[in-house]
Amino acid sequence: MSAVSPPSAARVRTARTAVFTAFAVNGAAFAAFASRVPDIKHELGLSAGQLGLTLLAASLGSVIGLPLSGWIVHHLGAARTLLGAAAVQCVGLLGVGLGVDVLDDRAVVMAGLFLVGMGSGVFDVGMNLEGASVEQLLGRAIMPQFHAAFSGGTVVSALIGAGLSFLHVPVAAHLLGVVVLLLVVTPWFLRAFLPRSVETDEHGTEVKEKAGIGAAWLEPRTLLIGVVVLAAAFTEGTANDWVAVALSDGYGLERWVGVVGFAVFLTAMTAGRLLGTRVLDERGRVPVLRVLFVSAVVGCVLVVFGGPVLAFVGAAVWGVGASLGFPVGMSAAADDPKRAAARMSVVSTIGYTAFLAGPPLLGFLGDHVGVLHSLLVVGAMAIVALLALPAVREPVRAEVAAHR
Repeated sequence: MSAVSPPSAARVRTARTAVFTAFAVNGAAFAAFASRVPDIKHELGLSAGQLGLTLLAASLGSVIGLPLSGWIVHHLGAARTLLGAAAVQCVGLLGVGLGVDVLDDRAVVMAGLFLVGMGSGVFDVGMNLEGASVEQLLGRAIMPQFHAAFSGGTVVSALIGAGLSFLHVPVAAHLLGVVVLLLVVTPWFLRAFLPRSVETDEHGTEVKEKAGIGAAWLEPRTLLIGVVVLAAAFTEGTANDWVAVALSDGYGLERWVGVVGFAVFLTAMTAGRLLGTRVLDERGRVPVLRVLFVSAVVGCVLVVFGGPVLAFVGAAVWGVGASLGFPVGMSAAADDPKRAAARMSVVSTIGYTAFLAGPPLLGFLGDHVGVLHSLLVVGAMAIVALLALPAVREPVRAEVAAHR
């Protein structure tokens, strides 16, 4: 392997800012669609089950794109991968808007969601890999703060979505604005990403090994980390897709009020990610996640049984509980920088299975017991996560070095 000079501290700080921006923009793009789910359900006249199957299209796109993402990032680098993924997202968002407001065609909406999911999934792996590289260069836990930027982007975007829903602004016009944002901002922040030669190695050593994705699928620790991320994604994704609908349908609230409840969840999750890095450094990954997964269950119960007022408190508790599982899982997958792309691809693929199974499962339960009560399935996933948590424990640095 040929040694190259490690990036300067100033270069790493610039890359850190770029990664923050990448997460925030991706979060804004996601929440722009998620915040209009109640409107899409209403405009297309969908039942809970039909909505679940419609949302499944985005999950299918992600699950198809994710297994390829490690290979793509390994060969193209994070920056070029994100640029292509953003373009795919833009086409998908335009398709969703066209299907809802122009064609009134559920099939077109699903095709758009498929592309949104595929682009978002590949974008997700690329930005997490870049974030892991920056985290390792800094030598401290910072990945949750990147995910806080994602959550912050979703909060702002969700509040904008609530306002636009209140004003009855067409979904197509809203999503067109998001496409413009992606096309303008993405090329700008990608210029500040780490050089290709050091983006996966904290010591500046150029990585030329094969992606090794097949081998990563046989590693027990990687698979268990994937289970934790699966549970975390289900805990987070259930709220993303269904809290607004559950509050509006379950408690008879206006659709825009349900979106405000969604924004409360996102705000609390953002706060948990901003404050969680210090706690992780002091207490360690496993004890912190153990408390948070239990908190997510408590918050979910409050949303379901607490009534219209306590439901908003529950949304906040749920948001804190869901804040760190996904980012800690990404950091754990990247503990060995040389295998980070392959392992992150595997962990992300397993994790995004939650987005594949979640919408139809919640939709099916929603048709039979109501959307609000269907949220209780989050508790079962939290138990699964608690059993697999030891896999995300921080490795001894000598163990990591032994794999290099």
